[in-house]
Amino acid sequence: MINHSEELKTKIRNREARVAVIGLGYVGLPLAAALAESGLTVLGIDIDTTKVAHITHGESYVQDVPSEQVAELVKAGRLYATTEHGLLAEADAIIICVPTPLSKTRDPDISYIITAADQIAQHFHPGQLIVLESTTYPGTTEEIILPRIARNGHRVGEDFFLAFSPERIDPGNKQYGLRNTPKVLGGMTPACLQVATELYALVVSTLVPVSNTQTAEMVKLLENTFRAVNIGLINEVALMCDRLDIDVWEVIQAASTKPYGFMPFYPGPGLGGHCIPLDPYYLAWKLRMLNYTARFIALAGEVNASMPQHVVGMIVDALNARRLSVNGARILVIGVAYKPNVGDIRESPALDVLHELRERGAVLFYNDPFIAKLDLGDWSLASSELSDAFLNAMDCTVIITPHSTYDWERIAAQARLIIDTRNATGSLAQRPSHIVRL
Repeated sequence: MINHSEELKTKIRNREARVAVIGLGYVGLPLAAALAESGLTVLGIDIDTTKVAHITHGESYVQDVPSEQVAELVKAGRLYATTEHGLLAEADAIIICVPTPLSKTRDPDISYIITAADQIAQHFHPGQLIVLESTTYPGTTEEIILPRIARNGHRVGEDFFLAFSPERIDPGNKQYGLRNTPKVLGGMTPACLQVATELYALVVSTLVPVSNTQTAEMVKLLENTFRAVNIGLINEVALMCDRLDIDVWEVIQAASTKPYGFMPFYPGPGLGGHCIPLDPYYLAWKLRMLNYTARFIALAGEVNASMPQHVVGMIVDALNARRLSVNGARILVIGVAYKPNVGDIRESPALDVLHELRERGAVLFYNDPFIAKLDLGDWSLASSELSDAFLNAMDCTVIITPHSTYDWERIAAQARLIIDTRNATGSLAQRPSHIVRL
């Protein structure tokens, strides 16, 4: 009888295992590159032909993966890219890194996971390790992937190995990357966990094993729900301080001096990105199936979703104070990415602010050194150059994303009216009267 577990672990240790990564986005490509650098042969699979072409030509489209690294790995024959799922039959280990968006009703859309699982089942051979990294609700690995692989009598933990390991990629983070960020790992069986540990130990310094896949799935949702709820709290505190005429930034700074029992979070124009605005709703949806209402998640979501409208209200009020109407006002948005120093606009609150201002008749401009053009449905904008004359010509300048490349002193000196939603100008020696902070 073949001991598939020992056979696969030996292959991994000897760098003879072939790994397939399904989904080559901001999670999949860094992981594929790291595994290839460890000495394994890695096959990247993505339905996006543009991504496949970039990798084939040795080019990266992910900020945290240099093109030089991709080119070297492709040249060495350790990294390939394709749209063909049939090559899964050649893989010893398969890692699923596909998107998990929400539907318009905020229900989980796991169609990409289902498609990946069906393709794996179609091309399955005994001895394979399958790991899901896509963020999803607790139970997905066991309820969606396991039955598809096991339906022909294949036994999990013996004929194949199944695990969940939530991605913890933070795009643009210079301090924590794939290798030095501890990685949570849960297996369907102890043997599954052992095999998955063998693979991830090649690219991650610290592994955090948990008892099962559902626990690992819940860990990811807790991490991002924690952030969403606390950001919702501090956003509500900012709204309270506005009504009480108190500087919320000074309050946070002073509270942060407490050496225990307090962790600072900061208000802003709303939540953005691929995780925090979406992941809590996966948990809320799962609990609804069990007749439980996740009240904190719902309330935090309501507060955070209201922040772009609050920012628009600040703009309207500030223009009114200068006897100007938002209709026809020239308004510049500084920074449209969802976070500083990345070129990613997914769920960015800047988009909501721009849409709302357009509906009110504003003449809109934006600047973002990471995003040259915005396609906003039936209209688009190109990033404008921040010359002194251009800044001075704006009726209102709104700071949404404080990229580190901006010269806030120059912007403050040239702009006629500033709405600062991120306290980007808070470090200025003096705060001029034309700057209104959230």
